Amino acid sequence: MVVLASAVFSVGLYVVLVRRDLVAILAGVELMLGAANVFLVALASVAGSFTALVESAGALVIVLAAAEAAVGLALVIAAVRRSGRSRTDEFTEVSG
Repeated sequence: MVVLASAVFSVGLYVVLVRRDLVAILAGVELMLGAANVFLVALASVAGSFTALVESAGALVIVLAAAEAAVGLALVIAAVRRSGRSRTDEFTEVSG
């Protein structure tokens, strides 16, 4: 399971580093958070006495992923509506 989590995390990291579309980057971050959750499940199966602690950390990762998806998608939608662009390399200026 650790190998699976590492592979999924690597794919998510690759997507974040290579892709330039905002939605794809958001999906890559979600993949990395999912891989962290799979790793926590693998850790819970190995750690006998710390199972409750690992399960609560897994629930925290799920809540964090949901909040990140909501806020990230809202930011992406606001950026696209404001500028009409959805690629990171097209955003060259920052204005207040």
